[in-house]
Amino acid sequence: MEYKIKSKGHKNVSSLHKSTFEITKDLEIGPTADCIIGVDMDQSMLNFSKEFKNKIANSNTKIQVLLDTPNAHDEITGFGHENLTLTHPTDIVCRTSDFTCPRTLMIKSDKAARDLNSDLINDLKNEEILEVTIKILE
Repeated sequence: MEYKIKSKGHKNVSSLHKSTFEITKDLEIGPTADCIIGVDMDQSMLNFSKEFKNKIANSNTKIQVLLDTPNAHDEITGFGHENLTLTHPTDIVCRTSDFTCPRTLMIKSDKAARDLNSDLINDLKNEEILEVTIKILE
């Protein structure tokens, strides 16, 4: 089971955050937004099917996020949780911690923004297209 989202980079992508990375529907980000790697997302978690949301709302569910730009690829793995509501209309956040809120897609992620492939980040700084694939691994 998987879900695909398109986003794009932004000149202010720095990818320095140590515990999260985020993709947003917002069109602009400031220079201090060190966790945001993608803007202008074409969908949000509100578009997920009920079945997809139910799978994520389970702490036994393993989730993989694939990030692809024209010149790079990265894979991040984390977990779902019963407290994940997946109801935020504009943001998707992957966290290395176990903190949950409506913006959280997965917790206990094995990578944060600062751990992502440097070629991927360079593409995003150059405002390249970002393809995000969210997979339920179970």
